[in-house]
Amino acid sequence: MKFVHIADVHWGMSPDSDKPWSKERSQDIKDTFAKAVAQAGQLEADCLFISGDLFHRQPLARDLKEVNYLFSTIPGVHVVIIAGNHDRIRNNSALLSFTWAPNVTYLMDEELRCVYFEEINTEVYGFSYHTTDIPENRLDHLKVPNNGRIHVLLGHGGDANHIPFDKGAMGALDFSYIAMGHIHKPEVLIENRMAFSGSPEPLDKTEAGQHGMFMGEINEVTRMVTSLKFVPLARLQYISLAVNVTTATTNTELAMKITQEIQNRGPENIFRFRIRGMRDPDISFDLDMLSTRLKIMEIIDESEPQYDFSALFAEHPSDMIGFYIQALQKPEMSQVEKKALYYGINALLRTTDERS
Repeated sequence: MKFVHIADVHWGMSPDSDKPWSKERSQDIKDTFAKAVAQAGQLEADCLFISGDLFHRQPLARDLKEVNYLFSTIPGVHVVIIAGNHDRIRNNSALLSFTWAPNVTYLMDEELRCVYFEEINTEVYGFSYHTTDIPENRLDHLKVPNNGRIHVLLGHGGDANHIPFDKGAMGALDFSYIAMGHIHKPEVLIENRMAFSGSPEPLDKTEAGQHGMFMGEINEVTRMVTSLKFVPLARLQYISLAVNVTTATTNTELAMKITQEIQNRGPENIFRFRIRGMRDPDISFDLDMLSTRLKIMEIIDESEPQYDFSALFAEHPSDMIGFYIQALQKPEMSQVEKKALYYGINALLRTTDERS
């Protein structure tokens, strides 16, 4: 039995909502999901498992029609879905009255239920969220009958407020495979037994690294997973980089350096930069222009002006600058104390008011 495992699609989400590329990112989510569905068909998978948060919020009828059309293009694949905390089942949910394509099973009940596909001798278990949080452990004590069938569990959780579980106890369950959702980064929890698929597209600046889906195969005789492979799908990545500067670094040089880093790693990606090192006190890095031209999520300037405090104190022994240095400077300083010293001196050196 061959399967594809995805989760946390968040259809309808617009990541980086304050950025000019937000609409583009919303379409990326839809396009990458469509790619995952198409690959399930091309791979001739028996099942496509979607372990919660297919939608970012309560889906409208038009959303359901869009994803259902995609499922209808792979009629030979059994699509099994559960709702997560974002697209939980509500009393007025459009899901309750929607008619899915014949190959789609949505396990909408709040309690565990299963669906059996006789032609592949596979039983798929799962339950959906009906509330925002489920702080109870509802997974690692489940029992399945010893009936000679392949058993697969779909789950959505893994933190204190969303179905916490014990990984060791999960490993003792009689499931051939446990397809998890909720955590957005792909991770194999138990080799060939249990995995978080992560979100097909990264959804936040903290979600660095590759994103995609898992593809696996279960032996029909042993009912064990014989292969489990992560397949990258995402159109882009969030990439965090540190750029070091010196007292010789100018604004133009730093802008060229950042631009080159983006070109080297792919301008389609989204970047965060941290500026580190000691800079010339007369230089103030102004990189706003870069952020308007390139996909830069944020630039954090952690550089520090390289003041010669001994020379400054000798030059200003009895005015405000000297008093400020004497009051704040000490051998061991925290980052906050350093910033207070640097910013204060910078302001005092630029003021034209009388300092004595």
